[in-house]
Amino acid sequence: MTRLSSAFSKPHAALVTFITAGDGDTAANLDALVAGGADVIELGMPFTDPMADGPAIQEANIRSLGAGTTTADIFAIAAAFRTRHPDTPLVLMGYANPMTIRGGEWFASECNKAGVDGVICVDIPPEEDAELGPLLRSAGIDLIRLATPTTDKARLPAVLDGASGFLYYVSVAGITGLQQAAQTSIDEAVARLKAYTDLPVAVGFGVRTPEQAANIARVADGVVVGSALVELVAQHGSNAAGALQDYVASLKHAIVAARKA
Repeated sequence: MTRLSSAFSKPHAALVTFITAGDGDTAANLDALVAGGADVIELGMPFTDPMADGPAIQEANIRSLGAGTTTADIFAIAAAFRTRHPDTPLVLMGYANPMTIRGGEWFASECNKAGVDGVICVDIPPEEDAELGPLLRSAGIDLIRLATPTTDKARLPAVLDGASGFLYYVSVAGITGLQQAAQTSIDEAVARLKAYTDLPVAVGFGVRTPEQAANIARVADGVVVGSALVELVAQHGSNAAGALQDYVASLKHAIVAARKA
């Protein structure tokens, strides 16, 4: 089994957490996510035009880029994380430009060397997969695709073609962090997606409270939390690790309890 498949084979839904690389003390923050109980970690690659992200992650990108974070720095962070945490899946999430500017082969090779398990590229649609997807797959890196409320049954086969690791369901038609979908719509969407794929389905965008996480965990294979964590980094700066660990622990407790109930 891969690290990602192991993360989604536990008795509870996987807690998938996101922070931006280079924002605050990234190494300490990553360690705090693991200590709090994160099953999968998404590490955001800062970019100047993060079109899918709301204010919290936009501002994190600005802070990171302002501090001089480079793609080489991100891979160094990933490699060091893999040394400290050999079993926790790490997924890079970002946009096409930093991933393809040196060529997909270079990016896939660096992912492999750093111990990255998967990649989420927000702005490469399935029809343009040839530039990055085959190279990632040949390097043993999962290409994780996004489905949204507007991904209908005609579109879904294209989204799933070449997808692996898990399917990330973006539960709102909007940017990160500003709104949360009604639970009934999440229930219906997860059931619809599961009729088309055996991939684990993780639900994100707008998840903030343990109660929300628990409700999603009852129907989905994973719960993704990002903006709320990034806001803690903004609030606490280089001393965010303790707050991150406590918050993640509260989410994990709710997720585990949801399946038991």
